[in-house]
Amino acid sequence: MMDVSRETLEKLSSYQSLVEKWNTKINLVSPTTIPHFASRHVADSVQILDHLDDLSGHWADLGSGGGLPGVVVAIMAGDELKVTLVESDLRKSAFLRTVIRELSLHNTSVISERIEQLQPLEANYISARALAPLSVLLSMVDRHMLSDGTALLMKGRAWESECADARKHWQFDLRSFQSKTDPEAAILKISGVSHA
Repeated sequence: MMDVSRETLEKLSSYQSLVEKWNTKINLVSPTTIPHFASRHVADSVQILDHLDDLSGHWADLGSGGGLPGVVVAIMAGDELKVTLVESDLRKSAFLRTVIRELSLHNTSVISERIEQLQPLEANYISARALAPLSVLLSMVDRHMLSDGTALLMKGRAWESECADARKHWQFDLRSFQSKTDPEAAILKISGVSHA
């Protein structure tokens, strides 16, 4: 059980209910993971916040899909943080707007455009989960993150080879943390991104 306020727990529970309801029509998460939503998806998303000291400014979640980790970050952070969810799929964007409205997430908005074509978001923080290989992802991070910003990227078991591949084209400072929900996965905390 997470050590959060009752209001936060209620919002996380309401978010899960909305995912369950919409998942029958649009694929937000794998249907087999729905029974374990809290431990599989919410806990996975919450853990990225453990790697930040200060939570204020602007957070951009790229390729938000069903809102992981962006919606969870918005719920956990409260109004201290402006959260932008970027999702080009119009049906998923409609779902995200429903979540924002029903959970009264006044700090959160959705942009339904392709990440590459979007005006730079100038975000303090960027997150992405299962979006693209790191070498591709870093071009998006470079475009949308402030020069002193931090990216928290959730990567699967191939993260080390992705990092090695990305270093052929990019320079970046990296700290990796083992995922608490999947021992083979990692959270990559990246800053100082520039072309190699």
